[in-house]
Amino acid sequence: MRRPIPLDEEYLFSDGVIVSSTDLKGIITYANRKFCEIADYTKKELTGKNHNIIRHPDMPKAAFEELWDTLKQGKSWNGIVKNLRKDGKYYWVSTHITPIKDSDKNIIGYTAARRPASRVEIEEVIPIYRNMLLKENS
Repeated sequence: MRRPIPLDEEYLFSDGVIVSSTDLKGIITYANRKFCEIADYTKKELTGKNHNIIRHPDMPKAAFEELWDTLKQGKSWNGIVKNLRKDGKYYWVSTHITPIKDSDKNIIGYTAARRPASRVEIEEVIPIYRNMLLKENS
């Protein structure tokens, strides 16, 4: 069973926006400097890897299923996500992901912009994620 989601051991950042793009399978095609800095990876380490390289094990699978279902419908997704840094620390972000479409309106990838999540946003989502994890583990 996964350990509870704590509010300690986190890596805090207060300015800047994390931006990344992926292909249809979630493979990172672009990572801005802030993403590399916050996730503690180099651009080379991130590019070509699946975006789940930063997935924190406390994040429920159902949250990502909903995310992907929304994106595949051509809609944008917003949510609070706990990500894992290379050094084992974590950080919370408010995430906005939108499909990238070609001239024929076919989805060809996704772009995400993330800002630091507020303490209120984090405290509101933790019990929701805990309940989702309990359901997944039972």
